[in-house]
Amino acid sequence: MLISYHGAKQVKAGSRFDAEARSFFSGDALSPFSTPLPRQRTKSFRAGVVRASTKVSKVKVPLELEEAKEPPLNLWKNKAPYKGVIKSVERIVGPNATGETCHIVIDHDGNVPYWEGQSYGIIAPGENPKKPGTPNTVRLYSIASTRYGDNFDGKTTSLCVRRAVYWDPETQKEDPAKKGVCSNFLCDAKPGDEVQITGPSGKVLLLPEEDPNAVHIMVATGTGIAPYRAYLRRMFMEDVPNFQFGGLAWLFLGVANTDSLLYHDEFSSYKEQYPENFRYDLALSREQKNQRGGKMYVQDKIEEYSSELFDLLDKGAHIYFCGLRGMMPGIQDTLKRVAEEQGIVWEEKLSQLKKNKQWHVEVY
Repeated sequence: MLISYHGAKQVKAGSRFDAEARSFFSGDALSPFSTPLPRQRTKSFRAGVVRASTKVSKVKVPLELEEAKEPPLNLWKNKAPYKGVIKSVERIVGPNATGETCHIVIDHDGNVPYWEGQSYGIIAPGENPKKPGTPNTVRLYSIASTRYGDNFDGKTTSLCVRRAVYWDPETQKEDPAKKGVCSNFLCDAKPGDEVQITGPSGKVLLLPEEDPNAVHIMVATGTGIAPYRAYLRRMFMEDVPNFQFGGLAWLFLGVANTDSLLYHDEFSSYKEQYPENFRYDLALSREQKNQRGGKMYVQDKIEEYSSELFDLLDKGAHIYFCGLRGMMPGIQDTLKRVAEEQGIVWEEKLSQLKKNKQWHVEVY
């Protein structure tokens, strides 16, 4: 499936969107994945507790991007991709993280529009080593920004990408011949580098907006956080007249340790500003223990709140899963066990959730 990225073009200095974006983030630099919301005194998760702050107005956005009735799909093909430009690449994890994850902003100048929950295809430069004479294989990445991009002008996209490397157990070294071509290209890219884009693609994780007061339960591991970052920015950061969110967004994120957390300051800011509308629970497998004394995985955190979650699902809540494919068996087993404890036949419950379009899964 996917990995996450997000891109954003620089807003013209002095423009309406530039002023509003700067009013939303503290400081002069727009660093949406590490910078707190305006007028907030915060510390990172590794440094300490995020403190309460003054609530601020949402950012106005160019509403012409709300006019389309259907999501854009496959506007740019594999044989004729769009040539975007890298605006920035920044490592967004701490020194003790399990691997390197980067936040990548791509300028598409408004020519590759997308909706929240969709993906871009990226074609790394060079030839496919397995098929000489042909381009590299397209790799899909979940988009980590709203349709307006991180600078709110609709001309950039953000991706959240984990660098794929192979550790040889025999040599106890990384084997560069087996590294991920596309993820390494993106993480090594410099501002101004050209990037070939296909898509956008995907309808499975589109954010349902028919009911602005709906409940959205989001479960992620690692870079599977990407589409949820887009959801949450749309819900809590942008002033979109036709989507004034008043429901509940509940995020479950599973990573190895605090240094591996992604966009934590941003999510913590929402929790402080919208405590009635946003809940945020973490599963840190190398730092926390579950109720049985084992490592805390995201399914264990789900189990802690299982009664409440099942009640919300019974009332029509949507539940989303995005991340490594390997997370789903553990989650499914946990949900089945909890369901049986409540006298529920899980297979029937799952079938009903799918029929009602409450169950959304995109794994890779």
